[in-house]
Amino acid sequence: MSELQIYIVVGVFAAVILVIAFDVIDMAVAALLGMSALIALRILSEEDLLAAARISAGPISLLFGGMVVARILSTTGLFEVIGDKYLRATGGSGKRFLLLLIAIVAPLCALLPNATTVILLAPIIIRVAVALDIDIVAPMVLTAIVSNAAGLLTLVGDPATFLVGNSIGMTFGEYLKRASLGGLIALVVMLPLLPLLARDIWHARRPLPARAPGTRLKRPVYAGLTLAVLAIMMALFVFGENLPTRIVPPAVAVIASALALLVAYAFKVEPTDRVLSDVDWKTLVFLASIFCLVQAMSKTGLLQLMSLRLYELFGTRLSLVALAMIAGIGLLSSLLANVPVAAASIVMVKGYLVAAEFVPDSALSDEFTQWPPAVIPVFIAMMYGATLGGNATLIGASANIVAAGICARHGKPLTFVRFLRYGLPVTIVQLVATAAYVLVLARFLH
Repeated sequence: MSELQIYIVVGVFAAVILVIAFDVIDMAVAALLGMSALIALRILSEEDLLAAARISAGPISLLFGGMVVARILSTTGLFEVIGDKYLRATGGSGKRFLLLLIAIVAPLCALLPNATTVILLAPIIIRVAVALDIDIVAPMVLTAIVSNAAGLLTLVGDPATFLVGNSIGMTFGEYLKRASLGGLIALVVMLPLLPLLARDIWHARRPLPARAPGTRLKRPVYAGLTLAVLAIMMALFVFGENLPTRIVPPAVAVIASALALLVAYAFKVEPTDRVLSDVDWKTLVFLASIFCLVQAMSKTGLLQLMSLRLYELFGTRLSLVALAMIAGIGLLSSLLANVPVAAASIVMVKGYLVAAEFVPDSALSDEFTQWPPAVIPVFIAMMYGATLGGNATLIGASANIVAAGICARHGKPLTFVRFLRYGLPVTIVQLVATAAYVLVLARFLH
């Protein structure tokens, strides 16, 4: 690739980010225009698009499957039941509202992709916020941030985390043993920030509205079968990779979406085309387009040069490399969607580890799984940097984009600057806390 083409790729990348940051045009349109420009200039070829599709297939399948299951669950009346109990449990206290929000969001994010959890729980959180006369924007931003942090509790909670773990053959159990504690730490450090980030809500006291007539599930059998699909989905996330016919998480999500659609079709609750039309295609298109832009960046050779630069700067000092990953990938994930950043970083880090002779050249292939324990903290640092860095800005994570879309549909637009006001302080604290954990882990595994 010529030097001019490299400048064009970097320029297009920067232009896409700037127009999104300043809310010039819709983020999906900006990403599509950037991708289209590189195709028109013959920088992105058909082979590049296919390569980007292969990399993005897993994360996008996770999101698509989760969105379909969430959409079917929304027709059961389950959200109305939970929302009523949530409202009563707050007692009209804004403090309880925020603490219970974390308690509800975090466990579900352990086994469902974070964007899916935002879709699932948004009706509940919005209903309670409206009943307490609270602006829905701040709770929805916090829902996205909590879901991203809680996505670190397991391998499947965040697409970026899954992408990195899958690239080194990390199993669900291995992740629980080595990386889950960092997700718990990221959640705990949020608690003292709540009174500062959402001061008005934290100190709010509202009279509870009169109790509505008993809310019940609309169709108990239908709801039971839909919840059974969700349970199967969660079980296969945990155990699917250990089955004789190995089922990876993206495949699990697609299978669960098919089963959920089958249940809805059998009970004639809603037409399939209506369910599929409600999938957040804008988020999926945005991510697919950003993956193509990252592929163009990889094609320039910049990632390979960065691998060598890492080796020149840090040599074989893996702890320093891990810290650099948390800081550097955290920063990039705040400016770009974190899943593509994670995809690009995998190439860079594997190249560094080969250059530093921790692993053979064969480690650059997708099939290599014999990673020395000493290098695992570097990959875990990548997970933390990508997932938590995505908390900083509106475009950093798919859950943030989903939350913004939900706010817009309720007549409460969420701007880039407003999200930054909540996300940046949380991100800084979370990255510092998880960096300390990575240093401890690196010493333990060295």
